[in-house]
Amino acid sequence: MPNSGQITPAAKFRSDVTVELVRSAAEDSDVVWSARVSTAGEKSLEAQSEDANASKGLINFLMKNRHGTPFEHNSMTFMISAPIFVFREFHRHRVGWSYNEESGRYRELAPVFYVPGPERKLVQVGKAGHYEFLDGTAEQSRIVHEATIRACESSYAAYQQMLDAGVAREVARGVLPVNTFSTMYATCNARSLMSFLSLRTKDNESHFPSYPQREIEMVAEKMEAEWARLMPITHACFVANGRVSP
Repeated sequence: MPNSGQITPAAKFRSDVTVELVRSAAEDSDVVWSARVSTAGEKSLEAQSEDANASKGLINFLMKNRHGTPFEHNSMTFMISAPIFVFREFHRHRVGWSYNEESGRYRELAPVFYVPGPERKLVQVGKAGHYEFLDGTAEQSRIVHEATIRACESSYAAYQQMLDAGVAREVARGVLPVNTFSTMYATCNARSLMSFLSLRTKDNESHFPSYPQREIEMVAEKMEAEWARLMPITHACFVANGRVSP
């Protein structure tokens, strides 16, 4: 327990993630005018007033033939709250991405932890590269839930004990588990997002099926929904062409 006699904050457990679109400059027309410069030069700016629906064929052509750069002239910034282990996978996506994450060196981390929900599949069957996940039994679900809560509460009490003793935050945080929630801003363009989605979502219609960890897929699904709202034609073409990033 903390040396100062202070009460350790009660741990909170979540089975979801948060994705909020905080800023965007992304429309289907961005793809059109940036592509038109190839043939229209300075007159390509006139395409900004062009009906994007009339240019669906162009967007689909670019997507199908993987002419990728016209999909880069836009921007989306998301605020994401998820377990640290999700961010460790997320940060492998570097081309076209910018990140700023909450720092355990500069602030005391809140006792918010991820615990798998009842719908989370728990059992891995098969070998690496060729496996599937199956539902766990009621007993396995109980063990996961209770063991996760017990470990998190114990580790956070140790974290608080070190902080109360004057230990630096960057040292004390070493006892916290990777299911601790963190928050970051992630900025990308449509092309980099499509590359992310092609790997971090599972879709039977994808030309190159992927098998992401469920927790990062939860983030990806929320990001895709926001992007589809901003650029519906581009998103539809992405889906129609097998969810392959151009």
